[in-house]
Amino acid sequence: MTKKNKPKGRPDIAGDNFDAGYKMVSVHPLFRPLLGEAGVRRDEGCIYVKEGAAFVANNGSILCNPRQRFEPGQWARALAHCLLHLGMSHFQKKDHPVEWNIACDYIVEKFIADLGFGIPLYNGRLPSGVTDEVKLYNLLCGSNIINEYAGLGTAGPGANDMLFGYKDRYIGKPSPWEALFACGLANAVQGAVNVAAGNQIDLSDTRAVKNPAERTKEWFISNYPLLGAVGARFKIVYDANVCERMGIAVAAVSAALAEIYINPKRYMTQDEMKFVLAHEFLHAALGHDVRRQWRNAYIWNVACDFVINQWLMEMGVGERPDGTLYDAAYKGMNAEAVYDLIINDMRKFFKMATYAGIGQNDILPGIGGLPGGADPDDYYRRALASGLSYHREQNRGFIPQGLIEEIYALAHPPIPWDVELARWFDGHFTPAEHKRSYARQSRRQSSTPGIPRPNRVISQTSLDGRTFGVVLDTSGSMDRNVLAASLGAIASYSAARDVYAARVVFCDADAYDAGYMKPEEIAGSVKVKGRGGTILQPGIDLLLNAEDFPKNAPILIITDGKCDKLVLYGAEQAYLIPHGAALPFVPKGDVFRMR
Repeated sequence: MTKKNKPKGRPDIAGDNFDAGYKMVSVHPLFRPLLGEAGVRRDEGCIYVKEGAAFVANNGSILCNPRQRFEPGQWARALAHCLLHLGMSHFQKKDHPVEWNIACDYIVEKFIADLGFGIPLYNGRLPSGVTDEVKLYNLLCGSNIINEYAGLGTAGPGANDMLFGYKDRYIGKPSPWEALFACGLANAVQGAVNVAAGNQIDLSDTRAVKNPAERTKEWFISNYPLLGAVGARFKIVYDANVCERMGIAVAAVSAALAEIYINPKRYMTQDEMKFVLAHEFLHAALGHDVRRQWRNAYIWNVACDFVINQWLMEMGVGERPDGTLYDAAYKGMNAEAVYDLIINDMRKFFKMATYAGIGQNDILPGIGGLPGGADPDDYYRRALASGLSYHREQNRGFIPQGLIEEIYALAHPPIPWDVELARWFDGHFTPAEHKRSYARQSRRQSSTPGIPRPNRVISQTSLDGRTFGVVLDTSGSMDRNVLAASLGAIASYSAARDVYAARVVFCDADAYDAGYMKPEEIAGSVKVKGRGGTILQPGIDLLLNAEDFPKNAPILIITDGKCDKLVLYGAEQAYLIPHGAALPFVPKGDVFRMR
């Protein structure tokens, strides 16, 4: 009777015993990797023999008898037996399948008996003298001693416990069972060595034996200074339940929490694990979570993946797993440039999978801090800089120039938006020409008060055409503090660069031409007229069609990004928007974001 249809109030002893046995297997370091990929079922739809415990199929399905009331140790033994059939590559086509199954059962049971795990399902002792299933198979086929070795399987009397050709909708692509078994053996050996060294460690404790991701992290710390310095503070979360709850298929990283999540159900070789961990280290170290800003989170994640994976291929770090995003066409580009290329084909790139899965970001947002109260941005910058220095000193390998440039860029604080805006003004307004004139005399020298001296004045010809256009979004969504800060900056920079006047147009649902205004008028006496919707194109058209506005004069658009798509017909343009805002189109000029 299964848990699903048992009467209320009656304990499900059989189900509880099975769960306890399953847990014994799941926490054992040797069997844990195999169990993570297998599909264990215990329901009335399973194939089973009345006296048997379980069958195992070549696709990884383990079908358990829901009507058996074995002890937890017996269920643990049965599950371990089925897993070892997979790990020892026993699913081979033979001319005598019964004899082959019996030989494999014997080798599996001998292995588990030597391990001292669980309680056997059979009575009596194991025969001795044979340690190889192929030799035993040949012996059984050529003699009549088959009954001596029979009865050691899990399916019941006279039944083979290995099924060929069984299909289960819960099982995906075939898993590398031999490699998983080797990983489990390495875990068990490491735990045994720790115990022999005097460290009292329980081998059944999942925290006692380091998982493959932890061992790979230690490899980076010991052998790869560039990324070892970054990974030193990361906590590896190697938990299938956590990854399933968070929707992580392979891996993900939270730079703010200094945690990397690895899904144990996605088997990886050691070289593939190196590639994946290095990938997540670089996401965090290069600040991809905070550099996203206004961009679409998933497309930004895909762009960063293309760049990082290209670097790792050039550096020769590990081996790229199947399904990894990679395109040599993006070689030499940074994430921002790749994003600008792929954003125009979002539908295509939304179908691509990051290490977290299709539609899932492996760059996780988070609010927190590193252990010890360290600032994450500062720590990652310092770790990359010091790691690069050690890497070069020890000549540990090639580093792409693009990665070196990003490391250098991270070592310097970003340029404030107002400084960038000032540089924009400098690029369009060269210093005005001054000349000497007696029209307005300068102060006379005290030693020669009778001698008049000319003053330095600006040449009127150098002021001709020295102007720019300002299209100001005055809709209801615009923050007044943003308007004040932007207008104040424009006024001060205009005055400092001898811009006599600027052509100002206010836009919301309609365009309002304020005409030419002096810098001090822009900051002080401008009255915002409209507070309706946001339609900026009429204001752009007004400037471009105005006869008294120079055709080569630049146009500065101040908006919060909640506007229509703009067409400026090749005019010089720049945008001033709040930090975190995004334009609904790809701009063809500079974009300054106010912090």
